[in-house]
Amino acid sequence: MIKIVDYGLGNVSAFRNVYKRLNIEAGTARTADDLRDATKLILPGVGAFGRAMELLDHSNLRDPLEKLVLERHVPVLGVCVGMQMLARSSDEGGARGLGWIDADVRAFGSLSDAIPIIPHMGWNDVTPVGDSPLFRDLASPAARFYFLHSYCVVCDDERDVAAVSHYGVQFGCAVRSGNIHGVQFHPEKSHQFGAQLLKSFASL
Repeated sequence: MIKIVDYGLGNVSAFRNVYKRLNIEAGTARTADDLRDATKLILPGVGAFGRAMELLDHSNLRDPLEKLVLERHVPVLGVCVGMQMLARSSDEGGARGLGWIDADVRAFGSLSDAIPIIPHMGWNDVTPVGDSPLFRDLASPAARFYFLHSYCVVCDDERDVAAVSHYGVQFGCAVRSGNIHGVQFHPEKSHQFGAQLLKSFASL
């Protein structure tokens, strides 16, 4: 079963509502016991990176999540700050990330002087690169998704970038390394494109 990790941050109910409309079973995981039957994981997140990591560390979910993802290779999808948590570190405070992706989180303004207003908020085109299965069944080669962020993930290896978008500068807006997936945008708020991406994740 898909389990949406509820550690205190993230729009958990929105993901459940999308999967309900798709007639796909999804539950919430607040404890290690809730994770026992997880075949896929969604790690949502909103707000500040440091606060998200603090709450996850205090939830007693980090160790069982790492066993599922790193040892049992259960597919995981990090969303927004949840994607940033997959990285090693962030410019937003000194907290350490999960380190599941060889990447770091950088402030948008540090990437280019051409960045418009920060945060990057609203709808933007997303162009898949590589062979991420999350984007294979999207109806358009440049699907549109909803963004709200001031930081972005910069991968050590460009092969870990699964999709790009443009906001003053091209940036990686999705990552993929084996069973580990992440998207900076909000599929749960992105209408038909987001529903298709979440459906594709469910079918992995």
